[in-house]
Amino acid sequence: MERIITYAQNIRLADVVDIMIVAFIIYKLMMLIRETRAEQLIRGIIALLIFTVITKRLNLYTIQWIINNILFYGVVSLLIVFQPELRRGLEYIGRSNFLSKPIVEIKGEQISKLTSEVSTAISSLARQKIGALIVLERNTGLNEIIESGTKLDADVSSELLINIFIPNTPLHDGAVIIRGDKIRAAACFLPLTENITLSKELGTRHRAALGISERSDALAIIVSEETGAVSIAESGKITRYVDDETLKVILQGVFATEDIRIFSLWRSKDDKN
Repeated sequence: MERIITYAQNIRLADVVDIMIVAFIIYKLMMLIRETRAEQLIRGIIALLIFTVITKRLNLYTIQWIINNILFYGVVSLLIVFQPELRRGLEYIGRSNFLSKPIVEIKGEQISKLTSEVSTAISSLARQKIGALIVLERNTGLNEIIESGTKLDADVSSELLINIFIPNTPLHDGAVIIRGDKIRAAACFLPLTENITLSKELGTRHRAALGISERSDALAIIVSEETGAVSIAESGKITRYVDDETLKVILQGVFATEDIRIFSLWRSKDDKN
């Protein structure tokens, strides 16, 4: 108890800040690897480290030698195994507000028009049970995905989006990429998710939408051709059966820049007062 009191008396403000930063980093890492392969791998590593301590206490030299060699050569193996998670983490840092800015900034008056055009197209496709996959680019550039499809560079309109996904047309199979107020490309190929726990009810469109949301901060909108249900994929998670009003709110948040969102929040509070 005296030792604890001594430590508490000698603690500095810099030590508190240091501990808080480390705790924040650990928390963010835990959130980043949650529900991924890395989570199970880390549990295995922790179990291996605990087993190493036990073997040292019991003087089990042969097992201890084997474990030490596994840990030594396993560092290189971990870099290979954790490659998707490491890439995701570096991209997350690169998307931080203090390191990046929106690729395309949209003015306030354009947001309502874009929201209306996209939501109208999604509603029409859902009613007709026409499968569709639309990806809204944010801070992470999707040029490599755009290159895989047919470039359009057309203004966003509900008529064009609906016509793109009409069955048996040249561009219906694949994803549409929207950057800002432009449809950059159609019939684009997306990486499929590596999530093995995903429901078997979800088809290729849903898996592709989850795949791009795992590798970027993009938001993907999916229309099921079997049920006409609308789903949203974001940050490696999928939300199904999204209604029209919810979709409009989500779209407004995607198209709006941070400054516009803050201004809208201030205006809504001011109106309530």
